[in-house]
Amino acid sequence: MSDAVGEHLRQYEIGAKIRALRLAKGIGLVELGRHSGLSAGLLSKIERGLLVPPLPTLVRIAMVFGVGLDHFFSEQARPLAFITRKQDRLRLPDDPGRESPAYFFESLDYPATDRPMDAYIAEFHHVSTPHNHPGPELVYVMRGQLLLRLGNAEFELGSGDSIYFDSGHEHSYKSEGRGPCIGLVVVARSGLFGTSPA
Repeated sequence: MSDAVGEHLRQYEIGAKIRALRLAKGIGLVELGRHSGLSAGLLSKIERGLLVPPLPTLVRIAMVFGVGLDHFFSEQARPLAFITRKQDRLRLPDDPGRESPAYFFESLDYPATDRPMDAYIAEFHHVSTPHNHPGPELVYVMRGQLLLRLGNAEFELGSGDSIYFDSGHEHSYKSEGRGPCIGLVVVARSGLFGTSPA
C-alpha cells in the first residue's frame, strides 16, 4: 500500500472505531480475537493505528459486531482534513500528446471528495491553447512572471501578484521572462484543470 493511500485510510480512524465497538460490548482484545480468528497482537496494532486492516480482516471484525463496512467509511466518519504530501503529488502536462507542454500541473487536493474547488501548483512555460470553462478562477504567482490573456485583454503578473476572473471567458497563460513561472491556481469544481484545463 502506498504512503498516500495508507494516510488517506488512516484519516478514517478505523482503529479507533473498532476500539469503540469493542469497549461498548465490554470485551477484551483476546476475546475479540477468538470471535474473529485474529490475534490479539494484530488487533492491538489496528486499534492503535499502527496498521490499516486489509478488507477481509475488516469484514471479519465487522461481522463480530454486526455492523456493515459502511460503519467505518460512512459520511459521519468523514475525516476532518485531507493532506496531500509533496512527494505524493503527480506532475501532469496540460496536453500529454504535445511534444513541448505549455504548462505542468500538480493537484493539491485530490484526496478530498465532493470538494467545491480544485487547487493546483502550475508551472507555466509556452503559450497555452486558449480555452474556457464555467466558474471563477484565481491565479497567484509564486515565482516568475506570467502573461494571462483574457478575451482581448492582457494582464502581466509578477511574483506575489494574483488575479481573480470569470473563466467562462476564453483565456490562456504564458511564462514571461527567462524561466518558467510557478503559480497557485484555484478553480471552481465545474472547471477541472486536468480534464478541461483552467
